[in-house]
Amino acid sequence: MTDAMHLPEQQNTSPQRYAPRPVATLSPLGLPAAPPAPPALPAPPAPPVYPPLPGQPSGSGGQPFGSNGRPRRRRRGALAAAALALAVAAGTTGGVIGNALGADGAARTPTTASSGLATSTNASTITTLSGVVEAVAPSIVTINIQGAAGAALGSGVILDPDGLVLTNNHVVADGGTITVDLADGRTVPATLVGTDATHDLAVIQLQGVSGLTAATLGDSDSLTAGQTVLAFGSPLGLEGTVTSGIVSALHRETTEDTGEQTPQSPFGGVRNQQQGATLTDLIQTDAAINSGNSGGALVDTAGRVIGINVAIATTGDSTGNIGVGFAIPINTAKTVVQQITGGAV
Repeated sequence: MTDAMHLPEQQNTSPQRYAPRPVATLSPLGLPAAPPAPPALPAPPAPPVYPPLPGQPSGSGGQPFGSNGRPRRRRRGALAAAALALAVAAGTTGGVIGNALGADGAARTPTTASSGLATSTNASTITTLSGVVEAVAPSIVTINIQGAAGAALGSGVILDPDGLVLTNNHVVADGGTITVDLADGRTVPATLVGTDATHDLAVIQLQGVSGLTAATLGDSDSLTAGQTVLAFGSPLGLEGTVTSGIVSALHRETTEDTGEQTPQSPFGGVRNQQQGATLTDLIQTDAAINSGNSGGALVDTAGRVIGINVAIATTGDSTGNIGVGFAIPINTAKTVVQQITGGAV
């Protein structure tokens, strides 16, 4: 805000006069004694007696203030206090209320997908954002590339227990040796399965692992603007980072930066970015996303992956998050994964 804030002007009022207080007397130890007792007040009149309501037993007095005999004013006050507490809770949790609900407000139940990918979860088991983080974090990895063009770093999402991982094409496009850091602290080698430059997606296979926690994939077609989402990944190499925001808009189109050896390339670190890939039908979010988040997950409040982080908008010399990030819809990614793997998952 550019306008200075002004304090309310003080009003000039005449001095208010108060009746003098009684002078206290001192007790033997120097402590003030109680003032003289005031004269007794007349007894209040008896409360009126109301006739019984129809169907009410006689002798109940009618209970004019409610069924429990207490004033209705107190009940309204209690309801108002409860509503205020709910509003405060909703404001401080940033959309935690309704975590167990879908976009249409209905509780989600497990379903079976024909693709073989995990596509649902029992949303009623996740009731807080920290619960979402606990459920999703084991399925997010950090991808390190070491090649002739230099080093690159990105993120990925585990698709099955045997280590099939989804990431962005621009993370692995320059080639080189791939190693992956798991959430449990292990570092394992990986090989490239295939890429789709048009959609900026790639699939890699971890070596020598089993029993991993596969991410649950949601339905990006059911998204609406305003939904709370969380972005998972390794921005600037900070593994296990989670940020929150909302779905700002849907069906966005953007062209990725073509600058060579620039950190403005979408999240792939300092490396040569794919030349001018135009991506369509993207999810826009204000969840903080930075270099290194490429290939990480955008997740709803039921713990379902609904997008793959891919790009951020920048202005001028800015290279960091300005509140405008983009993710590839997970429904698009599901189709691409099927094409890359030949339906193996």
